[in-house]
Amino acid sequence: MVARSESSLPPRSIVLIGLVALAIAMGIGRFAFTPLMPLMLRDGSLDAVTGTEWATANYIGYLLGALSASWFARSPRHGLQIGLIGVAATTLAMAWGNVSLPWLGLALRGSAGVFSAWVLVCASSWCLPELARRNATSLGGWIYTGVGLGIAATGLMTWLGGAQAAVSLWMELGLLAIVGAAHVIRSLPRQPAASAPSGPVDARRPAAPSAASGNLGVVLCYSAFGFGYIVPATFLPTMARQLVSDPLVFGLTWPIFGTAAALSVAFAAHRLHGWSRRKVWAIAQGVMAVGTALPLLQQALWVLAASAVLVGGTFMVTTMAGLQLARERMPGNPTPLLARMTTGFAAGQIAGPLLVRLIGDARIAGWDALGLASAAASLLLAITSIWLWRGGTASASRQPSA
Repeated sequence: MVARSESSLPPRSIVLIGLVALAIAMGIGRFAFTPLMPLMLRDGSLDAVTGTEWATANYIGYLLGALSASWFARSPRHGLQIGLIGVAATTLAMAWGNVSLPWLGLALRGSAGVFSAWVLVCASSWCLPELARRNATSLGGWIYTGVGLGIAATGLMTWLGGAQAAVSLWMELGLLAIVGAAHVIRSLPRQPAASAPSGPVDARRPAAPSAASGNLGVVLCYSAFGFGYIVPATFLPTMARQLVSDPLVFGLTWPIFGTAAALSVAFAAHRLHGWSRRKVWAIAQGVMAVGTALPLLQQALWVLAASAVLVGGTFMVTTMAGLQLARERMPGNPTPLLARMTTGFAAGQIAGPLLVRLIGDARIAGWDALGLASAAASLLLAITSIWLWRGGTASASRQPSA
């Protein structure tokens, strides 16, 4: 195969590379365990305690991956390749992870978290600057539809194939990850482009703030987002299962979540690309606060479905807007800021389930652990949404129009 340079890639090919990479890393590497855990419990290949430990290992791995993603600041392309190979390998190997080998599943889920974080940071760090060099910044949001598409595809596979043993589904997802990783690696250019400034695109931007100037609030808002979304993202299928035992019913919450994520990002990329990134982020975070609060008002299947739509429909818009904002603030090399934001996000998503476990069976003001965690998530999301909106309005008035 003839080696291609990065400059020869058209913008749509760059978008497709990022989309497929994020579908594999997040839809499979990060979130496949959510719909598969109930099936593993059904098969007896997993117990609830071990499952919780494996999920926690993935969160911790994601945090470690975010902390170490800056290793690839000079070559995010290499981090993207390594991360995709790692996600495919660990997913396929999960076919041999069960309660009799708890250490294997623990290691695999932790490693999958590391590799997923590398892919998210490195895909953003490579795709967004390459699109900027081609004056195609408005297409950047489309790569984040990959996360929702990956979640929806994984959810549909586990929903339609729920009669199979969970081990078979792990193997099928592993093979799918191998095919996707091979496509991305084959499509990536062999020769890196010169690290030159992006010309007229950067010339129209205001000077980027330093890493220590003004970025702490952005990192904290992204950390609050990690805490807020993880409560419904972790427990919505479990909450639905408590209301109805049929897997063909409760299993639909995850495909709904992923489909809403993909459609909302597509809408935002198509209709909101001219908006301030902070304002888009603020709106998405505010809607997510409503989604996390809904189950507090009533326990019903339609309420959980609405929560899945509102949270699923905003969590990738928030991711897209937040990472694009990082690119705007540090256009020369966004990888360090992206890594800090992803680290905060990972810490937030560890804190969510940890709070649920710490509360345990206690009830405060009539709320159980899930209710209290959801209330805390809603409050944090609402506060940070207001902060982002006020900052977004002010910053928008100072920035030149695109």
